[in-house]
Amino acid sequence: VQLVESGGGLVQAGGSLRLSCAASGSIFSTKAMGWYRQSPGKERELVAAISSGGTTYYVESVKGRFTISRDNAKNTLYLQMNSLKPEDTAMYYCAANVENTDPKSVDTWGQGTLATVSS
Repeated sequence: VQLVESGGGLVQAGGSLRLSCAASGSIFSTKAMGWYRQSPGKERELVAAISSGGTTYYVESVKGRFTISRDNAKNTLYLQMNSLKPEDTAMYYCAANVENTDPKSVDTWGQGTLATVSS
């Protein structure tokens, strides 16, 4: 599986961004997928994940604001980010084989897309 993210950019606080992750390969639908983020000086953090069956996980700080979804027919993962805050500023990475919050479980990473939220 190869992963290519898009959709990052600069937005004002309170705004929205939609990240996309296009996956190559035929096994996308069988993998748990997720979005991690990392900002300077901080560890990479699992923001949201979705199992092959559609069960979702969100870190507490984004609950009610972010929505993860997947379209297996298009081999694409999404992250809809609403009510963005300056603290959401980070590089966002698409990840495959997200078994838990530990990034060591991930077997494939995208190159990342930068989301910047201005105050």
